[in-house]
Amino acid sequence: MGKVITIAQQKGGAGKTTLTAHLAVAWRQSGRKVAVIDIDPQGSLTSWFQTRVAAVGDDTGLIHSRIGGWRTEREAQRLARECDLVVIDSPPHAETEARIAVRVASLVVVPVQPSPMDIWATQPTIDLGKQEKVRCLLVLNRVPPRSKMTDELVGVIRGLLSPPSVDLADTRIGNRIAYAGALLAGRAATEIDRGSTAATEMTALAEEILRRLG
Repeated sequence: MGKVITIAQQKGGAGKTTLTAHLAVAWRQSGRKVAVIDIDPQGSLTSWFQTRVAAVGDDTGLIHSRIGGWRTEREAQRLARECDLVVIDSPPHAETEARIAVRVASLVVVPVQPSPMDIWATQPTIDLGKQEKVRCLLVLNRVPPRSKMTDELVGVIRGLLSPPSVDLADTRIGNRIAYAGALLAGRAATEIDRGSTAATEMTALAEEILRRLG
């Protein structure tokens, strides 16, 4: 049975879809069979996947599903029987669907930008993980070059932690245009330039998540 990883964050614009697409591709590149499920009404992951099909043809390397509501849990379980990893891109501000996506997960990955608004918006997702007894891994996302403010905000984020149920990833994802550029082409940064900083840090995050999954 494969593992289900839900990417969740109550705040919109946190980078959930970017992480979902890039992590899925990184895991596929490591030889695993990977499915992605888009339950966000915006459908950004589906738009990326359609662009990917147009760019590379039917051999995308990924299984894609667009679904929502009560069917999410059944679909995730079905794909987990076929794949090594199932990655769910969940919607913001959708209590019922977010709860289902968290409930079915082996791990919830929570992207957090180093800003007060993002930090404040993270607590509801953490609470949801605790209610459903699913571990949450916070990931610092779109991190700008080192600054005193970033360090101060990271200190606040650490105050939200209670390992092992709520932990902070060692890997940070920088604020890099390479991620957006790759998505526009239906690809991932790890496919365009494996030696780039963007590819290196995303590969490191993908590997760290798998280690934490056990």
